[in-house]
Amino acid sequence: MSNLTLMIGNKAYSSWSLRPWLALRHIGVPFAEILVPLRQPGSKARILQHSPSGRVPALKHGERTVWDSLAICEYLAEVFPDAMLWPDDAYARAVARSVSAEMHSGFVDLRTNMPMDLKERHPGAGRTEGCLADIARIAEIWRDARARFGQEGPYLFGRFSIADCMYAPVVTRFETYGVDLDPVCRAYADAVLALPSLRDWTDAARAEPWTLEP
Repeated sequence: MSNLTLMIGNKAYSSWSLRPWLALRHIGVPFAEILVPLRQPGSKARILQHSPSGRVPALKHGERTVWDSLAICEYLAEVFPDAMLWPDDAYARAVARSVSAEMHSGFVDLRTNMPMDLKERHPGAGRTEGCLADIARIAEIWRDARARFGQEGPYLFGRFSIADCMYAPVVTRFETYGVDLDPVCRAYADAVLALPSLRDWTDAARAEPWTLEP
């Protein structure tokens, strides 16, 4: 099956939509895209046409529907095993899943105080105590993954993986809010920012007509 459609929100603001979109671009299979602008009249009803949760993103693969960013990425890893979206080594794969799940369920202060915004820069904003603690933990995750598993490439586990999909929106947040990074984290962030897929997403985000207030 190759009839894939990904329903997403605004590219400028929807971090959850970006994650599986990057996975699909990495796989290299053709897919359709349905963008539902968020916080507009009728947005919820339009999203519910594609996602039973009423949230973005959602993936349609033929008659199948998968929602939730991490679940979509996991599904793609299983359906397209040649894309190698997880590390080969069992322990590295377990750690990659752990840090992906931590991103999926945690860092509430960062999400609240430094929401993804690819249209504007907000240097110095959002630096609450909780947000700074989240930043410190993320930097710890990046340094640890790079030191233990990153020998075969510039990404967290060497080659590109779902873990990078999960942290790519954080990389953009650090750019938007001017977060200073140590050399290891800076090199990783630069590798993610250089991804052609992320550049394409960012260009499209900046061209969107919608501007949402935080």
